[in-house]
Amino acid sequence: MTTMTRKRILLGGLILAAATVGTWWAWLGWDTEYTVDPETGATTGPYAAWQVAGCVLTLALLAAVGGWLLGPWVVVPVMTVAFTVAWAAHAASTDDTGLWAVGAVLVLVGTAAGTAVVSVGARLLRRRRTG
Repeated sequence: MTTMTRKRILLGGLILAAATVGTWWAWLGWDTEYTVDPETGATTGPYAAWQVAGCVLTLALLAAVGGWLLGPWVVVPVMTVAFTVAWAAHAASTDDTGLWAVGAVLVLVGTAAGTAVVSVGARLLRRRRTG
């Protein structure tokens, strides 16, 4: 691996990490309010379905572009750690029950699985196109 390739991968990884944290903030990080149904007393939130869907689609786009340009071996750990740390730091600061840790594990596993599938798929498409 050349020095230029290492620099490109490092810079790409840093940009990908920043974009991943930015995605968390843009879709989920700003919303901290829960909604209580006055009739049933059921509590929902803090995220609406449209926020989660937008976040997942944005992360999928990042994973696809990252897989195409950098490869899954960069995308999966960078996006998984960046998103999980952003989510967990916020959740830990707002949760009194300690259940944020369970959520963090679920976010970690889901993000790793999702980024792996999408980035490997993008990399395979790139190989197919160029090979």
